[in-house]
Amino acid sequence: MLDGEVRGNEADATPREPRNRHHSFHIGTLQAEREQIDWREEQARAARVRIREHTCDCKATFYELCQAGGLMFIRRTHRGPKSTVVHESPWLLTKETQELWIRLLMGSAR
Repeated sequence: MLDGEVRGNEADATPREPRNRHHSFHIGTLQAEREQIDWREEQARAARVRIREHTCDCKATFYELCQAGGLMFIRRTHRGPKSTVVHESPWLLTKETQELWIRLLMGSAR
């Protein structure tokens, strides 16, 4: 059996299901008092962007903590019925963006 799998009942041939289907964070409940993130249109500022962390993409909107050119930013992707819209937070120093990422996950920033 592979790690992360739950074996089905072999007698009734129930298929195997992954134990942890979603391997990333879910966004916390939005707090009444929250920081408004300054979302901007996506910019092609770097040839390569590394995604350090991401939220689960089971919802229409998901987030990625990105790093490029010595800076970090958060990418927000919203999949709508007709199009996908991508925005970015300001590109900031690593410490500032990591703190913003935590606030986003906790629901105190959006």
